[in-house]
Amino acid sequence: MTSEEIQHTLRRMANPGIAAHSQQFFKTGKGQYGEGDVFLGLRVPDLRKTARSYNGVPLSVCADILASPYHEERLFALILLVNRFQKADPKDQAAIYQLYRDQVRYVNNWDLVDISAPAIVGGYFMDKDPRPLLALAESPDLWERRISIVATWTFIRRNELELTFRISDILLYDKEDLIHKAVGWMLRETGKKDQAALEGFLKPRYPKMPRTMLRYAIEKFEATNRKAYLLGHI
Repeated sequence: MTSEEIQHTLRRMANPGIAAHSQQFFKTGKGQYGEGDVFLGLRVPDLRKTARSYNGVPLSVCADILASPYHEERLFALILLVNRFQKADPKDQAAIYQLYRDQVRYVNNWDLVDISAPAIVGGYFMDKDPRPLLALAESPDLWERRISIVATWTFIRRNELELTFRISDILLYDKEDLIHKAVGWMLRETGKKDQAALEGFLKPRYPKMPRTMLRYAIEKFEATNRKAYLLGHI
């Protein structure tokens, strides 16, 4: 199975109406975060369903599809890589992670990051020194910074919260709203595991946190406590 054959299948599924909506939703206009991205008009559930027919294709084919100019084809390649990573032995996982890092420039929108970073990046570093993730949080590239924090979701799921807090500290004053949302989201997830630990992180920091980040982080708090944080009465 070649990349061209898979891409032909995906392009036959294209829906111009959905594509037009996606062009707006993913902010593809001049100066926006998704500037220049182009869409076929495919839904994620359809991509996931189609991917089940292509599990096991060579990594070289995934790499070719990941370099596509079409957003959904890049997403499809990432779904294939995630599916493969989750069943792979350590050697194959290392190869998948290396492919991801080598072609990370194509992981260039928030949905592409969010669908791939927890499994591939978080999964790879679960039993390794996480310092490369800390370095990634310092990247000038928006999407690499988002990868660094969203990858920690895998750690959170295993009740390991410290890495999320460390990376959140690095990104605390980031200028990008998409980072504020991602950090707040991951902090909210830590609170589901240990609210006291989350509050221990928030209390010395929340007065200077971006408002969006704070709102996301405390979203699951009891109403009175949430209001106290928003009003600065903690």
